[in-house]
Amino acid sequence: MTNKIYFLKSFLPAVLCLLALTAHAQEKHEAGKRILTFNEYMENVKKSNIDYLAEKYNVDIADAAVKASKVFPDPELSVSYANNQNWNLEMGYSVDAELSYTLELGGKRKARIRLAQSEKEMTEALLEDYFRNLRADATIAYFEALKQKSLLEIQRSSYQQMAGLARADSIRFRLGDITEVDALQSRLEAATMLNDLYESESQLHDALVQLALLQGNVNVELADSIGGNLGYYERQFDLPALIVEAQNNRADLQAALKSNEVSQNNLRLAKANRAIDLGISIGGTYSSIVRNEIAPAPAFKGIMAGVSIPLKFSNTNKGELRAAQFAAEQQERQYEAIQLQISTEVVQAYHQYLTARRQVEQFNTGLLQEAETIFQKKKYSYERGETSILEVLNAQRTHNEVQVSYNETLFTCAAALVELERACGIWDIEMD
Repeated sequence: MTNKIYFLKSFLPAVLCLLALTAHAQEKHEAGKRILTFNEYMENVKKSNIDYLAEKYNVDIADAAVKASKVFPDPELSVSYANNQNWNLEMGYSVDAELSYTLELGGKRKARIRLAQSEKEMTEALLEDYFRNLRADATIAYFEALKQKSLLEIQRSSYQQMAGLARADSIRFRLGDITEVDALQSRLEAATMLNDLYESESQLHDALVQLALLQGNVNVELADSIGGNLGYYERQFDLPALIVEAQNNRADLQAALKSNEVSQNNLRLAKANRAIDLGISIGGTYSSIVRNEIAPAPAFKGIMAGVSIPLKFSNTNKGELRAAQFAAEQQERQYEAIQLQISTEVVQAYHQYLTARRQVEQFNTGLLQEAETIFQKKKYSYERGETSILEVLNAQRTHNEVQVSYNETLFTCAAALVELERACGIWDIEMD
């Protein structure tokens, strides 16, 4: 007994010193970390996401198309020269010049401008809808990284506790307090948890890579960690009000409305294209002196002006016009379908959030504390020799499973809230 006490007294200071050095090194490592905050992350997504930047070009292209639609038809200048191939006849030569212009009737230019403008507005609405989905996806990805960070902390804590228990069991086995099987069992469990810890580190790394991708970081410079923790995001909503708000805010519904305008403007342009276009022309001619002995003629100048009227036999074919009419009617039905789809998405997302919230509240009734209490008591009893190592391991596995399940449920609840706000076209996610 005296030898045991002496051994513990000589061993404990070394252990405490080692733990102090480890904690100090960990603090230094934590102090040098580059922490990515949620607000910084979302700002990077908005400014640097490559896909979003590419989508923005659609607005620039549509704006250029509006400018292109405002052009007038180009005038045409034609010049001709004629001469007799037999120079000996001295028939002279002539030079003709003509300037012609097509005068569009039926409001074609106005219809083109209105069509291009409505297409630009539709493109802007589609870009806004793209960002709505990007913002939601990026937020869920950040919550996924927070979940992996929490799971890593759980695995690290479990491993540290089991590693400490394994070290203590090794000492107790040498002192003859426990059997070799118990010491081997705890050491094996610690090794298994270390593998789980490595896997959690890899999953967190993958989540950080995904965040770097969403931020448009071509060099994949990963943050050492991210700020914030998964929390319980409780919101109170009124379902009928949410449906109305979604129909007022959803950018894809606005895009569908603009698409309906595009179809109507395309129909107007098809009707305008059936109107005739007048061709007007003005020109002049010069004929040189004719010195032919049989038919001499003096030099002279002349002017001419004319109007050309096309014969629109093609208007008997109404295929283009009917196609535009059917497209407009189809778009009206699609707009109604999107309205119904939005209402369905809001109802589904609302009930999914309610379910996830109830699951989180179930954990808040004391499950986590109970699992922690059971594990600590089993561990204490084992250290006093009152229970077996298997009971301790079972209690720890249960404790870990409850913690993991709780974090998974927190993530599900947070993601469900994001999906609800995505469905409603609103944004109210904040994180310190």
